[in-house]
Amino acid sequence: MFLGEFEHAIDDKGRVAIPARFREELGEGMVLTRGFDQCLQAFPRPRWQELSAKVSSLSLGSAEARNLRRILFANAAEVEVDRQGRILIPQNLREYAGLAEQVVITGMDTYFELWSSERWAATLEQLDNDGAGIAEQLARLGI
Repeated sequence: MFLGEFEHAIDDKGRVAIPARFREELGEGMVLTRGFDQCLQAFPRPRWQELSAKVSSLSLGSAEARNLRRILFANAAEVEVDRQGRILIPQNLREYAGLAEQVVITGMDTYFELWSSERWAATLEQLDNDGAGIAEQLARLGI
């Protein structure tokens, strides 16, 4: 389970340390891909395989399904945690997410996200401003 928020520096080579408690969940490696909000999503390999199977089962006749495949698979990269607990983020993914000096790693239960500090701060501000609307959506879902 991935919970919490952590800030780490990214080095000149594009490596960032993964929180120790997250590394325990990544024994078989992980897949890193574009997120939906200009962040990156990191999935443990077993969770990625589950998601991949669901997405791949969607009809190729559906434009939404094809676009979802493009977002998730076209820029996905298999990454390994090195002995120092770091991953190397490919250049194209660093550019997409705007990762430069600091990376915020946020737990999302079954996966985690990597954000630029600035984008994460803006996202939190937006969530704070939309709190009542989010609560209403949750109520409609029965949560």
